[in-house]
Amino acid sequence: MSSHPHLATSEWTLDYPPFFAWFEYALSHVAKYFDQEMLNVHNLNYSSSRTLLFQRFSVIFTDALFVYAVHECCKCVDGKKACKELTEKPKFILSVLLLWNFGLLIVDHIHFQYNGFLFGLMLLSIARLFQKRHMEGAFLFAVLLHFKHIYLYVAPAYGIYLLRSYCFTANKPDGSIRWNSFSFVRLISLGLTVFLVSALSLGPFLALNQLPQVFSRLFPFKRGLCHAYWAPNFWAVYNALDKVLSVIGLQLKLLDPKKIPKASMTSGLVQQFQHTVLPSVTPLVTLICTLIAILPSIFCLWFKPQGPRGFLRCLILCALSSFMFGWHVHEKAILLAILPMSLLSVGKAGDASIFLILSTTGHYSLFPLLFTAPELPIKILLMLLFTIYSISSLKTLFRKEKPLFNWMETFYLLGLGPLEVFCEFVFPFTSWKLKYPFIPLLLTSVYCAVGITYAWFKLYVSVFTDPPVGKTKKQ
Repeated sequence: MSSHPHLATSEWTLDYPPFFAWFEYALSHVAKYFDQEMLNVHNLNYSSSRTLLFQRFSVIFTDALFVYAVHECCKCVDGKKACKELTEKPKFILSVLLLWNFGLLIVDHIHFQYNGFLFGLMLLSIARLFQKRHMEGAFLFAVLLHFKHIYLYVAPAYGIYLLRSYCFTANKPDGSIRWNSFSFVRLISLGLTVFLVSALSLGPFLALNQLPQVFSRLFPFKRGLCHAYWAPNFWAVYNALDKVLSVIGLQLKLLDPKKIPKASMTSGLVQQFQHTVLPSVTPLVTLICTLIAILPSIFCLWFKPQGPRGFLRCLILCALSSFMFGWHVHEKAILLAILPMSLLSVGKAGDASIFLILSTTGHYSLFPLLFTAPELPIKILLMLLFTIYSISSLKTLFRKEKPLFNWMETFYLLGLGPLEVFCEFVFPFTSWKLKYPFIPLLLTSVYCAVGITYAWFKLYVSVFTDPPVGKTKKQ
C-alpha cells in the first residue's frame, strides 16, 4: 500500500484486510512462474491464457481447506455428535449441499474469487464450536475476520455464544445462567486470542501510522447504499418503489425532470445515489436497522440457550439481517447465510424448507453476475441440477413428515421460471430496453428479495418456537 493517501493506479480499490494482502503476496511468488506481467500493478486490464490458468488452479488448490471443513462439519452431525438421530444419508446430503453449492461454484470458479477457503475457515470454526473446542473456533474466526471483514456480519453471534457457553461454565436446571460460574481466565484467554491475531494483522499499519487509510478502504461509506447491481434485500424494494414513483411522477408531470438525480444505481461502477421521491438513506440508518434486526436473535441466544444449534441459528439470522438492512451489500453476501443453513437443513423438516426457499431465491439472485450469452445455459443447467438434487434429497430424508412447501411457497418458487424467460428472452427484444434498461435487474432483485425476506422471517419464528436445550415440546 502506498504511503501517499491519494495515490491510485486503478478505480478498483484495495478493500480487503491485511491477511488477504499477505495471501495474495504468497500467491504472487507462484504466479511469477506462470506469467510475470500479471504482477505489474500498472498493467491494467491485463489478460493472458497463463494468467487465467493460474487463477483457476489457485482457486481449486485453496479449496482444499473448504473440503476439509465440510468433512469436519459432517462429523458434527453424525450419531456420535450433536444430532444422535442422524445417519450416514444426511451426512452425504450435507456434503453435496456444501461441496457442490451452486452459488459458491459460480462465484469462485466462473465469476472468479477466493471465497472457498474463506468459507472453509468459517465452517471449520463452526465445527470446532460444535465439538466444544471453543478456543480453536474463536482463533479461526479471528483469523477469518482479518482475511475478509464481511464476516463481521456474524461476529455478534460468536461473541454472545462464546461469552454465554464458554466464559460461563454452568447453568441452572432451568437453563438460565449461574452467575457465579463466570471464568475470568477464559474471558482473558479469548481476549488475548483476538488481540494477538489483530495485532499481527494491523500492527505494521499502526506502526506506520496508516490505520486511517486501511479503515477508509475497508469501510468505504462513500460508495452508496447499494451495489451497482442491487442485492435482493429491503433496500432493493425501497429503491424499486422510488423508481416506480419517479416514473409515475414524470408521466403525470408531478416531478421536474431537471431536478431528478442523473446518477443511476445500475450503471456500472459503484457511486453515491440520491433517491428521487423517498427519503435518501444514510449509513447510520442502515446500522440502526441492522442492529434492530439482529437483537432478537442475540437476545434468544443469551436467554434461551439451544446449544451449538442455537448458535448456528443466531449466526444465520445475523448474516441475513445484515444482508437485509446493511449498507452497500453485495449480492454474493447471501452465501454467508446459505452455506451455514445447509447444516441445519438435514436436521429438521422445517429447517429444510427454509433452506430450500433461501438457497433457490438466493442462488437465482446471482444470475446477473454471469451476463454473457455463453454463460446463460451453464448457469441455468448448474442451478437446475443443484436445486433438483436439494429438493429431492431433502424430501426423501423427511418423507414421513409434512410436505416441505405449502401451495404459496411452491407457486412463488415456480415463478422464478417465467421471470428468467422474461428477463433473458423477452425483454431484450422490447422497446423498453432503451428507455428502462434497469427493469430486468429491478425485477430480479425485488422478486428474490421477497423470498429471502420470507425465509428470514420464517427462521426467526422457528427460533422463538423451538424449545431450549433439555426441554421438549408438549405432544
